[in-house]
Amino acid sequence: MAVPVAPGRLPFLGHSVGMMRHRQRFTASLRDHGEVVRVDLGPMSTYFVTSPRLVHQVLVTDGPRFRKGAMFDKFRPYLGNGLLLSDGAFHLRQRRMIQPAFHRERIERYAGMMARAAAALAGSWTPGEVRVVEDDMQGLAVTNVGEALFSTALGQRVITEVRRSVFVVIKQGMVRALSPSFVEKLPLPANREFDRAVARMRALVLEVIASRRAEGTPDHGDLLSTLLLAQDDAGDGMTDQQTYDEVLTLLTAGIETTALALAWAFHEIGRNPDVERRVVAELDEVLGGRPVTFADVPRLVRTAAVADEVLRMYPVWILMRRAVEPVDLGGVELPAGAEVIVSPHALHHDPASFPDPYRFDPDRWLSPATEVPRGAFIPFAAGARQCVGNVFARAEIVITLATVLSRWRLVPVPGKPVRTRFTSAAYPSGLLMTAVPR
Repeated sequence: MAVPVAPGRLPFLGHSVGMMRHRQRFTASLRDHGEVVRVDLGPMSTYFVTSPRLVHQVLVTDGPRFRKGAMFDKFRPYLGNGLLLSDGAFHLRQRRMIQPAFHRERIERYAGMMARAAAALAGSWTPGEVRVVEDDMQGLAVTNVGEALFSTALGQRVITEVRRSVFVVIKQGMVRALSPSFVEKLPLPANREFDRAVARMRALVLEVIASRRAEGTPDHGDLLSTLLLAQDDAGDGMTDQQTYDEVLTLLTAGIETTALALAWAFHEIGRNPDVERRVVAELDEVLGGRPVTFADVPRLVRTAAVADEVLRMYPVWILMRRAVEPVDLGGVELPAGAEVIVSPHALHHDPASFPDPYRFDPDRWLSPATEVPRGAFIPFAAGARQCVGNVFARAEIVITLATVLSRWRLVPVPGKPVRTRFTSAAYPSGLLMTAVPR
């Protein structure tokens, strides 16, 4: 079966320019050309999968026949062999060792920390103050993941450094992933900034790991304790390097999604008064003025629907996989080594799966008539490679919304339109909102 080629291919550069320049618009347009479309990133040909059913095949049904793709290879020099990038038996070993850190009783403990952090942020605002909401939510996400990872005083130094450096790593990492290899070797200011940020975080994280080893690795109830105490079936633990790789993976993967989801959630709630009214009514009914707990999360169904709708509208842009053996993908014979691209953003904005996809509509998740096809909604990927921290992230979003909205309305500042910057996902820029006491 012949594979259609995406329009706009340039000599030598392929579709890289179009993808980088138009981002979501380019990837969303590919569904008009077929379920599998060839997209060339420079000299490398890839297969872009546009339909939910084939995405489900790649991520779930035939998941073991794929590994992480070329884009992720670019992250390996600074993310190492952590859970995000490892494959095969080693990935399964690491996932089994890390999974206890996200068991219910652990997340319940983290949830208390999330509620306290959100309350501290809300308590620092004054009536009528204009807040830069994306900065607030990025700082809050760093605090939540950082404190879940590091509970000691030395860990606070890491959190301070992460707040300074992690978004440099995330944003520049995506630029590197989609650029020819020689670009990252050029003496550009962005490259130097990136390298310095990675070096600073590496030094501090390894210092914390060494300090814990010297203590005899007692269980402090944090994620780092779980990593240091974990053993595989043979009784072997993680090396310092592997522990570092997993820490950096949890930091980078655990911060961006929730920071963006929360910033966009307050933006959408602020410009949709009816949504805000219903959420606040639910908070009043369920919480009755008391602080939110992890046990409340399943009861806050409308707040959770807001979280799902934000995750639908503002997900990661693209994922890549590499076939490790020949695969029949919707009649297209992929050879071993074929690079496959999936776009959560394009899937989440496909009108065939989500009517009126660019409209913020949390009620779509509450209607019994809503049937989302398998593979159409993948904010945390799917299958064996689904993000291990997805329950943590969902709880963080709901708990933060409940805590802040119980005390404040965040009102858009007139005449200050929100700009969007696209990297690995859609970042708000200039999201100014006025804090008004409820």
